[in-house]
Amino acid sequence: MTRPNHRLLFLLLACYAVASLVHFVHNAEFLGDYPGLPASWSRAGVYLAWIGMTALGGVGALLVYRGRETIGLILLTVYAVLGLDSLGHYVVAPLSAHSSMMNTTILLEVGAAALVLLEVTRYAVRSRILR
Repeated sequence: MTRPNHRLLFLLLACYAVASLVHFVHNAEFLGDYPGLPASWSRAGVYLAWIGMTALGGVGALLVYRGRETIGLILLTVYAVLGLDSLGHYVVAPLSAHSSMMNTTILLEVGAAALVLLEVTRYAVRSRILR
């Protein structure tokens, strides 16, 4: 069985990490402007959430790179789904209640996470993990 090339997966992971960082920085710095978010959220809490989420993705990528593909891809799936969770902004307030910059950062993160999820699935099928 041949392993798929890591290159595209790691490129998409890097793009997703940057997109999520942009969104989380914007969210942390303009926390009070985001509609419908809990008052208990703090700037530091947003940054810590990004660090934890990204660490999960980093561990998943490292495991895939080292040949522990099944557990690595599971962690990367969780990491990608956490990015899709940014759509929750639209559960608490409609798209129109967010600024164009808020919508841009949210949708960039979600789009990048979706691409990672698609590539993780493709990688798993090509590795015969999902057959």
